Amino acid sequence: MFKLYRAIWRASAGRQIILIILSIAIAGLAAVPLEFQRDIINHLTSDDISTERLIYLGTGMMSVILLSLALKWLLGFRAGTLGEDMIRMIRQRLLVRASDLHETGESVRKGTMTTAISAEAEELGKFAGGAFSDPVVQIGTLISVIGYISSTQPGLGMIALSMIVPQIVIVLISQRKVNIFVAERVRILRSATDKLTIEDINDVARDVDAQFDDIFETRRHMFLWKLSAKFLLSVINGAGTVGVLMLGGYLVLNGKTDVGTVVAATSGLSRIQGPTAFLIAFYRQVSANRIKYELMLELFGPHPERYRNLKIRH
Repeated sequence: MFKLYRAIWRASAGRQIILIILSIAIAGLAAVPLEFQRDIINHLTSDDISTERLIYLGTGMMSVILLSLALKWLLGFRAGTLGEDMIRMIRQRLLVRASDLHETGESVRKGTMTTAISAEAEELGKFAGGAFSDPVVQIGTLISVIGYISSTQPGLGMIALSMIVPQIVIVLISQRKVNIFVAERVRILRSATDKLTIEDINDVARDVDAQFDDIFETRRHMFLWKLSAKFLLSVINGAGTVGVLMLGGYLVLNGKTDVGTVVAATSGLSRIQGPTAFLIAFYRQVSANRIKYELMLELFGPHPERYRNLKIRH
């Protein structure tokens, strides 16, 4: 993983720094709407209801939401553009490598090169665009929201935090197995496309068809692991929501907290479920792209540094 991230940083450090700054700003704003929501609920349930105060709180909440959305739009545009630049750079390097192999008379695996240039470069490049900014946004959001819930009611904050730890353990265990299937699928697909390119299709049709069956079985096993993990994660999220409502309701009934805090904590749980799910998917994406990056390096031979002179365009 570190090798993959070093390569991405080496190719796009300046633009990644800008994306990280935007990500930190977005994460910092994540918990602010929850505070406005808490104040609005408490104001509506108080004895002294003021229309002016309500308008002030609503305007403030909407302003923060709009600012956060504007920053997310800018982040998404810059990350997407960077990803496309990375795709173009990878394809250029592969093209130069294929040309070098042809000139030196070395064997060129056309099917493998075609798959790498079309599909694998696309996946790696898109990942590179948000490799740093995406986890910063989501981890920052988790810290911001859980920190806010804990500051208003530590017990509810502990429930929110306890939802994340078991999910991390489940993902680490399941993804280790999925990674094996990802590498196997890529190798089988490359082998099949090589046979279709360099031999008569009638001679290899049966072998290639058998490899398609192997790809199907590999993906089927991947689905079993992924969906089983997703089921367990959904159970944890559901239990966390019920736990917050039960504990929050108990505290309200005993006068130890207010309704606004419970509502904000419940909304906060939905806010952390999104980042948690994203980080889980992102970790899986990192694992898969690490394997694809290592497989792609094999195409450049023993001296891949020769092809680093091609830089992304700004």
